[in-house]
Amino acid sequence: MALARWVSLGLDESLGRSLLDRWSEPHRRYHDLAHLDAVLSGVDLLAEHADDPDLVRLAAWYHDAVYRGRPDDEEQSALLAEAELPAAGLDAAAVAEVGRLVRLTAGHRTSPGDRNGEVLCDADLAILASDGYDAYVAAVREEYRHVPEDAFRVGRAAVLRNLLALPNLYRTPLARERWEAVARENLRLELEARSSLL
Repeated sequence: MALARWVSLGLDESLGRSLLDRWSEPHRRYHDLAHLDAVLSGVDLLAEHADDPDLVRLAAWYHDAVYRGRPDDEEQSALLAEAELPAAGLDAAAVAEVGRLVRLTAGHRTSPGDRNGEVLCDADLAILASDGYDAYVAAVREEYRHVPEDAFRVGRAAVLRNLLALPNLYRTPLARERWEAVARENLRLELEARSSLL
């Protein structure tokens, strides 16, 4: 299924297989093939809002292609896209846009009018409003098992506060309508639970 999505973008199948190998690494618990599929589905849902949906799809493929649970994962993923996509036939402007979009997923902060960025960030954050929110939280904790519990609790609380401080978690009208209220409640409840342990 995922490979067919890659091929539909008109790019070399072997590059898609290489990316799928990355997304299938055994240390991944949340940032895995299921997450890739969910983000691509989110991009498909919100595609009408994007200026260039296919570049957003490419950015989705690369946004967690490098994932080690480190602060520079998004930067390394963007650099990977910028290294691989020229050989796949993308022009410099398209490659730069994919790299820019991947970097946006580090903080999910977009500038007004950045329609491509809005779609990618909204698709990436759709999990916050899902029925699988608790499983997502548990899987993220597994990915950060190298971080001591106290440090993880403090760091995760900071992430939750930063997300809740955004004027809107979602920028596209459809995502705001469908996901904003539920996502804010999920984040609030998790932060409340973590804060009681700090």
